[in-house]
Amino acid sequence: MTRTVSKTSIDEALRKSDEFETILFITGIEEKKTIPHENAFLIKKRAPIVLKEILNHRVPVERVDVECAILLMRIPKNLEEALKVISEKYNGRIVSFEEGLIEGEEEDTLLVLTDKKLSSPIELKDIRGSILVPSRILEFYRDLTIDLPILLNKILPDWNEITIKLYDTAREYEKHIERLLLVIEDLDLGFIVSEGWDWDYPRPFMRVPVYKLKLLTWEDPKRIKFLLKGLEYKEYNRLVDIDIFVENKKVSWTKIAKGFDSKFELAKAAREELNKLLSEKAKKRLYKMEAELFNSYSSGNS
Repeated sequence: MTRTVSKTSIDEALRKSDEFETILFITGIEEKKTIPHENAFLIKKRAPIVLKEILNHRVPVERVDVECAILLMRIPKNLEEALKVISEKYNGRIVSFEEGLIEGEEEDTLLVLTDKKLSSPIELKDIRGSILVPSRILEFYRDLTIDLPILLNKILPDWNEITIKLYDTAREYEKHIERLLLVIEDLDLGFIVSEGWDWDYPRPFMRVPVYKLKLLTWEDPKRIKFLLKGLEYKEYNRLVDIDIFVENKKVSWTKIAKGFDSKFELAKAAREELNKLLSEKAKKRLYKMEAELFNSYSSGNS
């Protein structure tokens, strides 16, 4: 079934686009190089699928150019230093966003830096700098992921490495891990560098399984502890245990309890903060997962 797409501005297309979607420009046949014009089409499909449909529908096109892939990255501060460090590391050129689109080839990647969280719409005015990297996006993304701790140490020397441990007596780990990752990703709290299973010893000779995650973050660990307190409880129901460690030292809830009479009040305030900060899409997913959790608990008790 054919779906109609409407013409829009580049800014609007960028703001509404998501991962693996295509922004299409239509240019005159006299242009030997695709120069993005004011108008564009946002198509909610990957570029190869768009090209296949253009060819199969026999759209009268003279030539097709594939532009460089665009990769968005959030750096909350020290953006000038980030541009310098990343461009030197990957032999890239610092360019404007428009220059990157014009000069970039299909084998290149345009790394776009912003200080805005990536779960929110990104507009042209939110772009703080761009780097044109002579590398395909999958290769560059893999290298960037591997090099991230070293790069962050140069760009943000005051970042924190924290360990998050999650334990659930009801063994509903899958849903709780999904809730945790949802909040970290939607609020853009940092970069997850490792995750997996471990054992914890709450008492001598007592061993329990825990899910462990390492996070590189520019946030205060107490801030992370507060936000995740909103996942530990819902109203007066404790759902899961989530502990935060910095350099092997546990961040106690009492460190963030000033002004609250109990853990319940603290958790309620944290949940209200999450409701304020999370995107609507993330909140819907979170509520759905929690409804499934409560149904599972009810079934187990019946």
